Amino acid sequence: MTSHVTTHVLDTSLGLPAAGLAVTLSHVDERSVEPMAVGTTDADGRITELGPKHIPSGTYRLTFDTDAYFARDDRSAFFPTVEVTFTIETDEHVHVPLLLSPFGYSTYRGS
Repeated sequence: MTSHVTTHVLDTSLGLPAAGLAVTLSHVDERSVEPMAVGTTDADGRITELGPKHIPSGTYRLTFDTDAYFARDDRSAFFPTVEVTFTIETDEHVHVPLLLSPFGYSTYRGS
């Protein structure tokens, strides 16, 4: 089975998309975490093509470099990175949105 991953990040402290935020997609197993792709959110806070178009079933992680993102505007972040680990089981689009502020975040399975 294969799938593909996208993300959308909103900076809830500003009420704006989180543009220019670096995101790494990694494959995770019991022995290691292997980076597969790196992307940066666009002006709308989105990455529509992260990694290969087809990703096999398994466990994956998105790592958001929130420290560098907030530092650009001289803001500090309580969470220097946000890591969201998820499992892909079927052949479908997996969308992982992130609602972000310097002191908290929320995520969910999007569509």
